[in-house]
This record gives sequence, C-alpha cells and structure tokens, in this order.
Amino acid sequence: MKKSKLKHSLTAGVRQAAPPYFVMLLLLTLLLLSLPAAVTLGSAPIPPGEIYRVIWYHLTESILGAGKGLGDAARYGQGSLSDIVWFVRLPRLVLAIGVGSCLSVSGVVMQAVVRNPMADPYVLGISSGACLGAILAIVFGLGAVFGSAAVGSLAFIGAFVISLSVVALANLGGKANSVKLVLAGTAVAAICSAVSSFLLYVINTSSGAVESVMRWMLGSLAAATWENNLMILPVALIGLLFFWSQYRALNLMLLGDEAAMTLGMSLKNRRTMYLLVASLLVGFAVYSAGILGFVGLVIPHMVRLLFGNEHKFLLPLTSLLGSIFLLWADVLCRVIIPRTELPIGILTSLIGAPLFIILMAKSSYSFGVD
Repeated sequence: MKKSKLKHSLTAGVRQAAPPYFVMLLLLTLLLLSLPAAVTLGSAPIPPGEIYRVIWYHLTESILGAGKGLGDAARYGQGSLSDIVWFVRLPRLVLAIGVGSCLSVSGVVMQAVVRNPMADPYVLGISSGACLGAILAIVFGLGAVFGSAAVGSLAFIGAFVISLSVVALANLGGKANSVKLVLAGTAVAAICSAVSSFLLYVINTSSGAVESVMRWMLGSLAAATWENNLMILPVALIGLLFFWSQYRALNLMLLGDEAAMTLGMSLKNRRTMYLLVASLLVGFAVYSAGILGFVGLVIPHMVRLLFGNEHKFLLPLTSLLGSIFLLWADVLCRVIIPRTELPIGILTSLIGAPLFIILMAKSSYSFGVD
C-alpha cells in the first residue's frame, strides 16, 4: 500500500513528453554542443574554426608537452586569440557548468530533505552564512594576508558552519525533522543577515570594501581558472553520483519519517548527512562564483513539472539543465550590454523569479504525499 502510494506521489499530475533517458542524452548532447558555440560569442566574436584549433592545440600540448601542441604555435598557442579562448572564455564556461550542476543538485536534495518545494540554500540559511564569511574576509582585509582566495574560502567555511548550526538547532529538544530544519534555517539566516548588514553599515565606505562585497554578492564567473575548474568539476560529479546512488532514500523522504519507518528505513541520520553534503556543494559553488540566486530553486521545479519527483531521473536531468542554464546565462551577461559585463547573479534573478512564478501558477504536480 505504501509503495503504491509512493509510486503515485512521484508521478502525480505529470505527463512525460519523452523517456527520461532519451532526454538525458539529448541534454548531454546539447551541453557538449553549447560549450564551443558559447565560446564564439562575446564582445569580440571569434569564428568557430579558430576556436577549435586553439582548443585542439592546448589539449594536445597538455599531452605532448609545452610548445609541442599540434597546430600553429605562434597563432594558437600564444597571443590574444589563445588568451581569449583558452584562458578567459572557456574556463568561465566550464566553471558555469560545474557551478550550475552543484546548485541545481543541492536544490533538489534540500527540497527532498525538508519536504518543501520552496527550499534552497537561501531558505536554509546556507547562502547567508556564505555571504557573512565573504563580508568578514573583505572587511578585515584577509585577502592581503591569505591571498585572493580568502573571500571564497571564508564563504565556503561560512556555508558549512551555518549548515552544521542549522542541523544542531534542529536537533535540540529531540530529533530533527523537516519543519524544524526550515525554522532553524530561517532563524540562522536572519542572524547572519543582521550581522552582515551591521558590518556593511559600520565599515569605512572610502576603503572600497562595500563595493567589493557588493560585486561578490552579485556573483561573477570572471575569476575562473583551470586550477579552480579542476576542483569544482570533480566535486560536482562526485556529488551528483553520490545523491544518484541515494535516489531511493530521497524518494522515501517525500513520504515523511513515519511512512519511511514502516518501509524499513530511518531518515534521521540520512537527512543530516544529505544536508551537509549538499552544503558542501553550495560552499564550493559560492567559493567559485559568489551568490547566485534561483538556480537551485527554479531548475528542479522545471524538471519536476515534466518528469515528476522520481529522483532517479530528477537528479541527472536537473544537473544537466542547470549546467546549460548557467552556461548561457554567462553568455548573455557578456553580450547583453556592449563593453560591459552584467553580474550573473542579477541575470539569474531576473530570469528565475518570473519563471518561478509562472511555474507555480501552472504547476500540476504534487510535492510529497499529503
């Protein structure tokens, strides 16, 4: 009886337009085609053929050794063309793929953990903790001591510490449940926002700290490097594979603790573990790109609307769609205003908020079991 109820809840109100595995392959193909196409777009358009030659040269150079890449080294291995393609545009697009996957997957998991379709890193206070960590790094000038990674590192630490705090608060007076997690996250987010606002109010505005904080809070992929990408991409892939292996438990979370217990699974420890792992994904995303809103909220809803709540399909589809969305959002940020780059956090909010309202107005799926 419970199993049939779960199966019904995962697909209620949903008519799948195509088999999920076919859509996964389609989205993966679209992502692979979007990457080189997006590199051609920018303030200085570059022919696709030139881009492929630059990428081919640097890929073969990484295998054969410095200066031994296949192609014209003078044109494709150095100079402005090589710098724009290999060291500016391509790294930030690859970073967009990793960050988009991290935020989308963490959004799916957080919504399942708390059984709340409105849950995302903002609601649970994780983004507020990351913001507070970044503000502390900028206000106290930690970048001069620990280098350029100080802001992102403190943001990562802030996100993880806040997630631990939310879990600890939710476990006070008994075991944590979805309602207590949301309430704890809301309370912790309010505290972090108050402290952040106080710091911004009292710091010396002439020092440029406020401007630095605002630039980081608005989000940007401009600081992308291959070294950073080699960190964020494995994290995104491992996080996706981990949660994909846990899809049955995530499905049961939609039924609630009591129903899951009748099916032989305790959710208390799993809920805490999933929240901490999702917080790590958010922390790495914040470390790399700053605060980006609505990615972890809108993308999961779009996929749920088409394919239901079955996490076996929901997780990979959300990861791919989130990567594609953020990749093209970065392209728009570079081309929408001539000779100026729009902060990507502004664009994701401008697109995400109206889209979320439309999805909520038209959505026919059920979230969990009432």
